[in-house]
Amino acid sequence: MTDVLAQLATVLEARKQADAGESYVASLYQSGTDKILKKLGEEATEIVIAGKGGDRDEIIYETADLWFHSMVLLAHNNIDYQLVLEELDRRFGLSGLTEKANRTKS
Repeated sequence: MTDVLAQLATVLEARKQADAGESYVASLYQSGTDKILKKLGEEATEIVIAGKGGDRDEIIYETADLWFHSMVLLAHNNIDYQLVLEELDRRFGLSGLTEKANRTKS
């Protein structure tokens, strides 16, 4: 399977130059951070509802929406998604409790 996240990152970057009237992502960028965060919050709520409902397909669908809008936020802030993957990789082998304790000390 092709690296979908890499393809998505490329498209999201290109949408920065697109017409907001012709591109959903361009309209989010044009509306600014607050609009992107509002959409991300909506998607987070929808995945909570899907998780509570336990419908496998709905959970997958809503997770895709959440990841997509998270990628939009990253792109809007000029943050390469690979940095998130590196952060996840850094946490491998660390106890979740240890990782959380380290965050509060920094």
